[in-house]
Amino acid sequence: MVDVAIIGIGIHPFGRTEGVSGLDQGVYAARQALKDSGLEWSDINFAYGGSASAGAADTMVSKLGLTGLQFINVANGCATGGSALQSAFMAIKSGMFDIGMAVGFDKHPRGAFTVNTEGGGLGKWYGDIGMALTPQFFGMKIQRYMHEFGITEDALVRVAVKNYKNGALNPNAWRRDAMGYEEVATSQMVCHPLRKYMFCSPAEGGCAMILCRADKAKELVKKPVYLKAVAVKTRPFGSFEVFSQSQALERTSTPPTVLASRAAFEMAGIGPDDIDVAQLQDTESGAEIMHMAENGFCKDGEQEQWLRDGVTEITGRLPVNTDGGCLANGEPIGASGLRQVYEICVQLRGEGGARQVPRELKTGYTHVYGAPGLSGVTIMAR
Repeated sequence: MVDVAIIGIGIHPFGRTEGVSGLDQGVYAARQALKDSGLEWSDINFAYGGSASAGAADTMVSKLGLTGLQFINVANGCATGGSALQSAFMAIKSGMFDIGMAVGFDKHPRGAFTVNTEGGGLGKWYGDIGMALTPQFFGMKIQRYMHEFGITEDALVRVAVKNYKNGALNPNAWRRDAMGYEEVATSQMVCHPLRKYMFCSPAEGGCAMILCRADKAKELVKKPVYLKAVAVKTRPFGSFEVFSQSQALERTSTPPTVLASRAAFEMAGIGPDDIDVAQLQDTESGAEIMHMAENGFCKDGEQEQWLRDGVTEITGRLPVNTDGGCLANGEPIGASGLRQVYEICVQLRGEGGARQVPRELKTGYTHVYGAPGLSGVTIMAR
């Protein structure tokens, strides 16, 4: 099988863009990615794309051009963008196509995300009694984790402060005001122990990648980024997920993130210690903390000291969410996973500007998590 490279990246700024549809934000990102790669839309053999609230991605062809290419819509919750990327990765790796696009966009209404319990295989009753509230679920999940592994609210605050600080350096971020420790620590309690500024918000934005056979990459661009592994895994029995109507007597030691991470590291032939920079799903502060361990970067309970020592800061040993993550960017579901990949490409290409990690980077890692319980991981290298 052939290897795969990313040769073009594009993004529409995240946040709120009045008067611009989600589809148009996706088209903008696609055109930026094409420009970055030096290619035309007519050069693209296929595309995978997704959106949760802003229409079918394949309708982008009406604005990009009616070339007759294969365009398949992808829907996988918050992992939609990552799943579009994996689909494109597999299409090229199989030898079927040479050049393709992964794209995602969204334009969510203001307020909180809503969960379609019937569409998720549950009865309407599950929502009616209040069990489909994601903030409540996130609060319960991190409460138990904190109890079991000695994590305190200090760690939750530090994650948020770090990510808002990084977002302030990112011209494409939504939340571009750094927040101090006390501002986060005293913000309104939403679902204990998670406070207002520890949550991300539904947002708008678009992101796109141009992928090609690795043996053609350097013919087209000067700084290709190579996809060493892409893995998506669903939840096994015993996982604690938002759509779980009951809990197993014994909790699994391999939730979907652990499964995806192990598969990706095996595919890439490296381990967690080889990663130079990472993007980890931070739907709320607790998620980033748990995902630090689930992705194999530290042991459960070590996150508290890591955060106090600055290990995950831009200047630290393993910078995490250098663009501000979901906390600073918000989460347009279709684009969120691709934003992570965009940021790793920027970092590996040395184009991060004020947020650039100040040392040589060779490998990067992204992790996205989506309800009702699936995770996607990519490993990239320059």
